[in-house]
Amino acid sequence: MSKKIFIKTFGCQMNEYDTNRIFDSVREIGFTKTENLEETNVYLLNTCHIRDKAKEKVYHEIGRIKQNFSSKKKPLVIVAGCVAQAENEEMLKREPYIDIVIGPQAYHKINDKIEEYLNKQKKIDETEFDAISKFNYLDNIKNTSTKISSFLTIQEGCDKFCHFCVVPYTRGPEYSRSFAEIINEAKILSENGVREITLLGQNVNAYNNENYKLSDLILEIEKIKKIKRIRYTTSHPMDMTEDLIDVYNVSRKLMPLIHLPVQSGSDRILKLMNRKHEIKDYIKIYEKLKTINPKVEFSSDFIIAYPGESEEDFAATLELIKNINFINSFSFIFSPRPGTKASNYKLIDKKISVKRLEKVQKQLFDNQIKMNKALEGTEIEVLVENKTHGNSKFFGRSEYMTSVIFDGNYQDVGNVIKVKIKSSNQNSLFGESINNSEQRVA
Repeated sequence: MSKKIFIKTFGCQMNEYDTNRIFDSVREIGFTKTENLEETNVYLLNTCHIRDKAKEKVYHEIGRIKQNFSSKKKPLVIVAGCVAQAENEEMLKREPYIDIVIGPQAYHKINDKIEEYLNKQKKIDETEFDAISKFNYLDNIKNTSTKISSFLTIQEGCDKFCHFCVVPYTRGPEYSRSFAEIINEAKILSENGVREITLLGQNVNAYNNENYKLSDLILEIEKIKKIKRIRYTTSHPMDMTEDLIDVYNVSRKLMPLIHLPVQSGSDRILKLMNRKHEIKDYIKIYEKLKTINPKVEFSSDFIIAYPGESEEDFAATLELIKNINFINSFSFIFSPRPGTKASNYKLIDKKISVKRLEKVQKQLFDNQIKMNKALEGTEIEVLVENKTHGNSKFFGRSEYMTSVIFDGNYQDVGNVIKVKIKSSNQNSLFGESINNSEQRVA
């Protein structure tokens, strides 16, 4: 049997990191990565359970695989990730085409489970929480990512139990990886050609291992010469500690965009959500950070039309968005996740929900357009990631994660360069590298 694996990934950055590490793992038993679905022997779907209809997406994908392989031998079909964790037994009963379900804390067992299935042809459900064994295993397998900007998981799980969130049930309790192993992996990534590292966790700023905190990690990674930029996501306001805030005063590589989900501008709704912070706490964090580093900008997540949200509550969210001037943010209508406390709450009328979402997104988009417009005619620093597909342009990101499309040179890839911004739209900036401009003038 040839050994080729095809993985399709849904959802968060942590799933992208997990997918890359699954590739690193199955390489140990002779599998190679394929982008050609038709030639795969193992099809793995890495799933996300945060958004509505996540489960149905899985069945839709499995139906597509069935169709593709209707006239030839089926591949071994694995459903991994958070949907697998939450819906494991039901999936194996409902869809016989699925051979293995494996949860996000069991990826260290994936090689054994693949070989076990190939030997016994018996369906496998592997969804135990075992984050310690998972990371101990992965720490011994080299991370082969070569992307200019790469993810590095430092923490998994969450102990907050927000009433809308499924993470504590699909990723388990908070677990922080070894400080030394994270630094070692960061060094390996830097040698692979990675120039920007985004530290990941469901509650990343709750990182705590042997008294090392996220602030310690940032300052230690900063010492790695080849790493030019550091980011982290996703944070909780309750864990935005003084030591982490202070890093924005001293670090030269930590980017000034802070993704700090507030979810609502109303204290009443935050209490219903069990968020454990109030708007005054959030504003205090914002003011401290802007004082020590005026370059800092905030992005956030907003749940719109949470059960019980009144017009007054919604108005408070709009007001907060205007006052903080959030950029690069995400907003969604509340969708109940099975097993969470909020799944039993009465939903707000769909027409009202859609109308509120439109208002919030217009304000967020206006904020982004205004910021991008203000950059026209200026020079900004851009980390160049690659050349755009089918184009002579190059792609990179600003300090604030905004996409930048520009005229440049291959030697710029992997470097932070100055780009003169000529135009913009809601999502992107367009310009020309200063080096390119100078060469043309010469």
